[in-house]
Amino acid sequence: MALVLSVVAFLMTLTGGLVAMRVRDRRHLVLGLAGGLILGVVAFDLVPESLEASHASVLGVPAPMIGFAVGFLLLHVIEQAAAIHQAHESEYAPHDHPHAHAPGAGRAGILAACALVAHSYVDGLSIGLGFQSGTDTGIFVALAVIAHDFADGFNTFTAASLHRADRRPAVLLLIADSLAPIVGALTTLLVTVPEAVLGPYLGFFAGVLLYLAAAEILPEAHSRHPRTLTLCSTGAGVLAVLFIVGLAE
Repeated sequence: MALVLSVVAFLMTLTGGLVAMRVRDRRHLVLGLAGGLILGVVAFDLVPESLEASHASVLGVPAPMIGFAVGFLLLHVIEQAAAIHQAHESEYAPHDHPHAHAPGAGRAGILAACALVAHSYVDGLSIGLGFQSGTDTGIFVALAVIAHDFADGFNTFTAASLHRADRRPAVLLLIADSLAPIVGALTTLLVTVPEAVLGPYLGFFAGVLLYLAAAEILPEAHSRHPRTLTLCSTGAGVLAVLFIVGLAE
């Protein structure tokens, strides 16, 4: 049963990525929606889930929130090292950078997409471990995973294609993200993953995603297009995740 439901998760993830591919002419709306979906996933799913998965703390601070800060700062460091902001600074003020499209541009998006793949793998683990706890628990976990896998696929393709004309890396990462839940479910047939490890990882992943949304996706969405529709897209993304999480609960 776990493998069957992980295949459904595969299909939902793939569908989300295909939708992101087909609306390239409305890129600002896609990016606005992706930013809202990421914000919703971080606030309503990843952070609460990470705090539930791990009660460990360091100096009185929950370990998942330390992971959150590390993930946020890591992406910031990578962005500064690659000078990613030079790819779109000129859209806000009359700056002149001779290497505006440096080879490092888009690296943060690829990293975030890889984090999404890892998260989808953990989703598969969650399905398998849920069924190890009992059929009812497994079905509930699987439904929650399937409910947000559309957003995962959508965000994976959008993040991986950010600042990139070549869409092949984004397609490959979308395929990897779609297959990850199946691989995760298969893994639970062989090993048991300590929940203590999942909490800090989910916090780290949430920090990576929030930085991507705040520093890359939303500024890019608002750079050259009317902002009202883009803001509506962002709000719709947040509300959609809130509704999905509410149904899952």
